[in-house]
Amino acid sequence: MNDDVRNIVLGLVATGISASLGWLARTYLWRRKLRRKQAFFGLPENSESLLVVNRDPATAEPAVHRFDVFALLELSALIKDCGANLQMVTQDATHQGFGERTEFCVGGPASNRRMLAHMAAMLPGIRVNIDPEPGPDRGAFQIGGERYRMEPGFTEYVLLARLSTGGQTRPVFLFCGQRAITNQAATRYLARNHERLHRKHGNNSFVILLKVVNSQAYGPDLVELVADVTRAAQTPLPKPEPAQP
Repeated sequence: MNDDVRNIVLGLVATGISASLGWLARTYLWRRKLRRKQAFFGLPENSESLLVVNRDPATAEPAVHRFDVFALLELSALIKDCGANLQMVTQDATHQGFGERTEFCVGGPASNRRMLAHMAAMLPGIRVNIDPEPGPDRGAFQIGGERYRMEPGFTEYVLLARLSTGGQTRPVFLFCGQRAITNQAATRYLARNHERLHRKHGNNSFVILLKVVNSQAYGPDLVELVADVTRAAQTPLPKPEPAQP
């Protein structure tokens, strides 16, 4: 074998080794990223998850608002990315506890009784005005001592929460918006920012308040983080003082 042939062979071998090492490194990084995502969502491969669907409060018949359908599609993609399975149930057909499998619950307490139960059990510091009568406080959030009113189409709020009782239990994700479009905004925010949320909160519980800006023009895409309200949400609100006779 002359020098030219030997150099060609050595070059091919070096190229093959470099390509193999690059492929192994990319595979390792991809698997590590996937494991972190699975841990954050509580969705190991082939695990089961639950999607709880609300109803459209604007209709008399059982129906799901189209923006909530879009939110469910966003969540379905996240679940499939983790290699997990999903079961979709309506808010009035869920008669089970939480923690055995990851749950994604979509819709405010006025349209989702499962959300109402979760908030009463785990978020005693939040009160949502579910009065159907028109008024400035319709759909408003009270979080601790702060009140957040919506201006439909201009300024609307949504709560995004990851709640867990600790140990080996699976988390519950809540998407509690003042309007259906804000539910979709929260699911999209989670899909885009789950890595940052994982870095900040790990696998611990958190509750954040998001503001959806000018949804009539920008849809669910323009979202601002208002505050981390975890502590206020988990601290019971003071009981109202009895009316004076």
